Amino acid sequence: MKKLNLPGPKAKALLERDAKVISSSYPRAYPLVMDHGKGVEVWDADGNRFIDMMAGIAVLSTGHSHPKVVKAVKDAAENFLHISSDFYHEGWVRLSEKLDEIAPFEEGAKTFLTNSGTEAVETAIKLAKYHTKRHNFIGFFGAFHGRTMGSVSFTASKPHYHRGFYPLMPGVTHVPFPDEYRPILHRKLGEDYGETCVRFIEEEIFDHNVPGDEIAGILVEPIQGEGGYLVPPDGFFPALRKLCDKYGILLIVDEVQSGMGRTGKWWAVEHFGVEPDIVVSAKGIASGLPLGACIARESVMTWPKGTHGNTYGGNPIACAASLATIELLEEKYLANAAEVGQYTMDALEEIQARHTTIGDVRGKGLMIGVEFVKDKNTKEPNEEIRNMIEHTAFEYGLLTLGCGKSTMRFAPPLCITKKEVDEGLEIFEQAVTMAEKEQGLR
Repeated sequence: MKKLNLPGPKAKALLERDAKVISSSYPRAYPLVMDHGKGVEVWDADGNRFIDMMAGIAVLSTGHSHPKVVKAVKDAAENFLHISSDFYHEGWVRLSEKLDEIAPFEEGAKTFLTNSGTEAVETAIKLAKYHTKRHNFIGFFGAFHGRTMGSVSFTASKPHYHRGFYPLMPGVTHVPFPDEYRPILHRKLGEDYGETCVRFIEEEIFDHNVPGDEIAGILVEPIQGEGGYLVPPDGFFPALRKLCDKYGILLIVDEVQSGMGRTGKWWAVEHFGVEPDIVVSAKGIASGLPLGACIARESVMTWPKGTHGNTYGGNPIACAASLATIELLEEKYLANAAEVGQYTMDALEEIQARHTTIGDVRGKGLMIGVEFVKDKNTKEPNEEIRNMIEHTAFEYGLLTLGCGKSTMRFAPPLCITKKEVDEGLEIFEQAVTMAEKEQGLR
């Protein structure tokens, strides 16, 4: 494998222009200057080719510029670009009907369309407050729900998301997420660790801090994204649903990163056999166009006219892209995510067996985390080597992104083939080997 000359001259020139006019707040991972993409392949401004294993942070569910999505966008654009949410159009209704059809609960669904994941979370917060007439919430350590003021009050994956922005929205209490790789709570004999974390909410939070009947909603990612691609144990969601039912609390699942087929099912929560009250979606819902959705049981979304709104909600271009995306997922990519996801998991576990720095491989479908450690027994995170691998992989033509303290996420387009997985993982393992040698571990 050949090391690429990165960044190339065209990329360097654009990076210099970017630094002068773009906000310094963006967390750029490495100097990728994209020119174009097709499927799972990306080319930069200097013609360098990459295999994309991060899909724009799990956004490009159908791959880069899928012809069916591009055609849907072009056709919609020729009709009209915008009318505002004060009026009506066919695409908006069709998409909402489709979301009702695939919603992860039997009851009918109503949808509020937004422009992003964080706006969809804000919608869910307001809706939960309005519906329950309560003002307190439970969130989880390690969670990421966005950066706007309500959403960031739930986000608890990194302290810099909060630094400089206090006071945050009041009424949010954080509790441990059930991380089986690094459990921090004492579990009872025979107790599922997910059940342990739910018991903590009732026995410690409700009994000592906030009464359960004052909680409007529990906001949770079915699989934590930014927190490290953490998959909860099987007992967690059934116990959480039972707790919510006991106290009249809304169960709100944030499927912004884990939904729309990424885990081999429409929604990651479906792996755990429970029905939420509100689902928040974005990212992969429209193959890269800005669109989010707050999908709620019709008995919950009962707020009156004017209670909530937006200018661009139901944008015709984004709706067209989403409908094309959902059709492609139904036709083949939902099944592909399950099949190729398992293939990728198996391959990564084989790589894990050959490397002392890989402590854990976890995930569902094509939402997979590989955690790097200094020692497999102590499980001490090895953030340094994770970062080295991310940048080395980029230099050899593989796009990845870290998450959590020391985890590498694999979230490629759902159209990825086994051959493309093999190509990407060959580069990945080479990067792991090179980083281990640099740290004196080989």
